[in-house]
Amino acid sequence: MRQTVSHRILFLLIVTLFTLFAVDRPVKAEAGPVISISIKGEINGGQAALVHKAMADARSKQAQAVLVEIDTFGGLVDAAVSIRDMIIDSPVPTICYVKNRAWSAGALIAISHKHIALAPGGSIGAAEPIPTTEKTVAALKAEFAATANRTGRDPRVAEAMVDKSLGYPGYAEPGQILALTDYQAAKVGYADIVAPDREAVLANFGLSGIEVLEYTQGWQEKLAGRLSDPAVKSFLMSIIFLAVLAEIKTAGLGVAALIGLVAALLFFGSQWITGIAGWLEIILFIGGIGLILFELYTPGVGIFGISGIIAIFASLFLTLGANAAAINLLAISLLVAIVLFLALAKSLPSSKLWARLILKDAETKNAGFSSSQDYSLYLGKTGITTTGLRPAGALMIDGVQLDVVSEGQFIEPNTLVKVVKITGNRIVVRPVNS
Repeated sequence: MRQTVSHRILFLLIVTLFTLFAVDRPVKAEAGPVISISIKGEINGGQAALVHKAMADARSKQAQAVLVEIDTFGGLVDAAVSIRDMIIDSPVPTICYVKNRAWSAGALIAISHKHIALAPGGSIGAAEPIPTTEKTVAALKAEFAATANRTGRDPRVAEAMVDKSLGYPGYAEPGQILALTDYQAAKVGYADIVAPDREAVLANFGLSGIEVLEYTQGWQEKLAGRLSDPAVKSFLMSIIFLAVLAEIKTAGLGVAALIGLVAALLFFGSQWITGIAGWLEIILFIGGIGLILFELYTPGVGIFGISGIIAIFASLFLTLGANAAAINLLAISLLVAIVLFLALAKSLPSSKLWARLILKDAETKNAGFSSSQDYSLYLGKTGITTTGLRPAGALMIDGVQLDVVSEGQFIEPNTLVKVVKITGNRIVVRPVNS
């Protein structure tokens, strides 16, 4: 009996020790990789698409850090702002390594990182916008200052990179745009270290020996970059507008709809890949198309069709950034589409919706209408009354119907009368047998 009790006590003691050991020594999760993104050359939608893809993978792969290697003279501001937003909002720590230079839009991307490393001989800054207007300088200066403040750096340095009228004491006189060399950037807090290579950068931040996954542009990102060019976007929107106008006029021939659909897929697809277009913009566009189709095939007065057009405009406006540049691009694209549509309109059949939207009736001479300037031509002429004059009625002269009045008496229909007086729009007639 004592032996059984001793065994039980020993068993409980072993279980307790095992449990305590397990609690004190949790299983360590496998460390994630470092995601490396290469931004080289002109910054455009393709670079934004690459960063968007890499950032999504960094979250799914539980990466320990994202290393962005930059070597660029600059590029499109809207693409740089999109990349800046993705980096600042990233839950994964980010490090920027300026291999040679990060100028203009590249400087904005660089300062959006919490940590910056420069290669020996590297430089950062020189971000004066082109064209250099008061509006563009003010907007970009605010973007740079807000970004620097967000990442814990002196906003005055960032502002001097954009606005040359400011200068920065000891580095740029007023009238000179600020660009910092490697050691200057380290001195003013715009570089954590000057490192000769990637390995030195990773070692400085405690990431030596960790797997590095390289991300460079593939064909999808390169295609997205070409489709994100403002001229290409304007062309695609013109095709979309032209297709919508053609479908409203023809009510479903299908060819215009197919061409417009391809243009819309290219436009929204490229913006989706770059992370610029979201579900709201796509839902608005699809909803607008749906409203137009509903108007085409159901009785109505044009409300659904007009609402659909407004929804399409809203989706494109939001996708383009919802700013003054978006309005200008939309206006140019719409103007081009209207010119092309007017050139093709005569050869396209008309739909019921088009008839409801466009006034087709015209007061022509063949229809019996005449302008007041021509009334004096009828003085002294005779015609047949088409209605009774009580004393006003209608008269037909030379195949033209006129509104006339008698001299006060009642005149029967089909009576031969003569125009005896014209005062402005008032035509006075008298029976010929009088």
